[in-house]
Amino acid sequence: MIARDDLHTMLDAIPEDRLPHVRETLAQLTDPVMLALLTAPEDDEPVTAEDLVALAEARAECERGELVPLDEYVARHRARD
Repeated sequence: MIARDDLHTMLDAIPEDRLPHVRETLAQLTDPVMLALLTAPEDDEPVTAEDLVALAEARAECERGELVPLDEYVARHRARD
């Protein structure tokens, strides 16, 4: 098991400009919700033939440039609420 002293030594060796990234990573590991998301098992549902068709359609739409900008999508769906 890694002792806290070992972690402190490693932290002291990290360049100053990398500390914000390290802080963000450590914050995720101490946030119970984020930790649950990071350690959640992979989706175990099988991909169906219907899923594959939907994915192929979505990819074809992207290749044709049939995309909706996020702000437009949000505006459309806010109008429904």
